Amino acid sequence: MVALTYLAVAVSAIASTVLGAPAPAADSPDFELGGDHLARRQDYTQNYKTGGSVNFSPGSNGYSVTFSGAQDFVVGKGWSKGTSRNITFSGSTTASGGTVLVSIYGWSKNPLVEYYIQEYSNGQGAAQGTKLGSFDSDGSTYDIWHHQQVNQPSISGTTTFWQYISVRRDKRPGGGTVTTQNHFDAWAKAGLKLGSMDYQVLATEGWGNAGGNSKYTLSG
Repeated sequence: MVALTYLAVAVSAIASTVLGAPAPAADSPDFELGGDHLARRQDYTQNYKTGGSVNFSPGSNGYSVTFSGAQDFVVGKGWSKGTSRNITFSGSTTASGGTVLVSIYGWSKNPLVEYYIQEYSNGQGAAQGTKLGSFDSDGSTYDIWHHQQVNQPSISGTTTFWQYISVRRDKRPGGGTVTTQNHFDAWAKAGLKLGSMDYQVLATEGWGNAGGNSKYTLSG
């Protein structure tokens, strides 16, 4: 990441910097995909951790996580295929240290894009790069940010890709409904196009000795 907050991510025991994280390989002990208990609502569990204490518990329609001294993690629950669904989530997040954020988080391919719809952060969170404007959705104004990651880990290996970031001004750690189509339309109007959708989750993320907890249920 450039200019603002960096995430320290251990990849093959080599430190690099990246906001967010790709899904770990399918043979990772911290990776879950599919399963009968997930099929009714969400079929994808994001579980990425690199240091500190992160205790993640996925459930049939949500997740909980407690963390302390966390160097970098992204955990959450959602769908293996993203789309313009309306996502409703409810619960809470508290932060006692580091940087913590709650977002609708996902990827597209062709072009390769990592995207955030940031609903809460105890600081600036995902916002960095170039601010392209703002728009209103779901009871608040969101600011649009555009940032390039150069030679960083992604769902397509270490490469260069773009991040599209919507940051909600009126933070809502307790939840609400996210109309994802509004964000996709606003990004497209700003010249930021998505490709074919990969996974899409409600995620809690933390770095920089992050401490706190999250607990959410969701539907879409």
